[in-house]
Amino acid sequence: MTTNDVSISINVVSEVADKSGQRKESRDYLKIRIGLNNRILIETAAQIADELGLAAVTLTEVSDRLGVRKPSLYNHVKGLPDLRKGLAVFGSSQLRARIGEAAVGKARQDAIRAIAAEYRLFAHERPGLYQAIVAWSDREDPAVKAATKELMEVFYAVLRGYRLQDEALVHAVRGLRSVMHGFVALEASGWFAQPAERDISYQQLLDTFIRGLEVLAGEEQGKDA
Repeated sequence: MTTNDVSISINVVSEVADKSGQRKESRDYLKIRIGLNNRILIETAAQIADELGLAAVTLTEVSDRLGVRKPSLYNHVKGLPDLRKGLAVFGSSQLRARIGEAAVGKARQDAIRAIAAEYRLFAHERPGLYQAIVAWSDREDPAVKAATKELMEVFYAVLRGYRLQDEALVHAVRGLRSVMHGFVALEASGWFAQPAERDISYQQLLDTFIRGLEVLAGEEQGKDA
C-alpha cells in the first residue's frame, strides 16, 4: 500500500503584535501533512455514499471531500470502478464483523435473530455502503469473492447449528440472506407505507423462516435415523 503526503489547510487564529505593540488577531493557515492511502479513500467514499447515495461517489467528490487534487487519487485506485470495488470489499468486511459479533455466544434461533437484527441495523446506519455491497456485479473478482466468502461464513456457522448437510444447508443460507436482504431493500425503497409496525413485520418474517427451518432440520435428521 503506497502512501503520499497530502497538505490540508486549517484556519488558525493567533495573536501577533503590530508596530505599536498592540496585540491583535491574525488568521494564518497551518499546513498539516497526513498520509493519503487506499483506506482513507475508501472510508471517505463510504461516508459520501451514506450521506448522498452510492451514485454520488465519484473521484471528483472524493478529492473535493479530502481537499486534494483528483490526479493524486490514481496513486491508490485505478479509477471509479476500482473505488466501487473497494467499497464492496470494505462493506462486506464491516458487515461481517458486525453480524459475527452479534452471533457470539448464541445458537440456533437466538443467533438467527441476533444477526438478522444487526444486518438490518447495518443497512439503516450505512445505507450507501450496504448498497455498494449488493450493487457490485463482478462476483468472480478475487478480492470481492474472498470478502463475500468471509461474510457468508457467518451465515453458514449459524445455520450449522441445525445440523443441515450439503445442499440443504446451502438452501437454508440462501433463504435467510434473501429474507433479510429482501426486507431491508423494500424498506429502503419506501414500499412499507402501511401503518403496521415494520419491526413486528420483520420479526414475524423471521419467525416463519425459523419454524420452517426447524421442520426441515427435523426431516433431515429423520433421514439419518
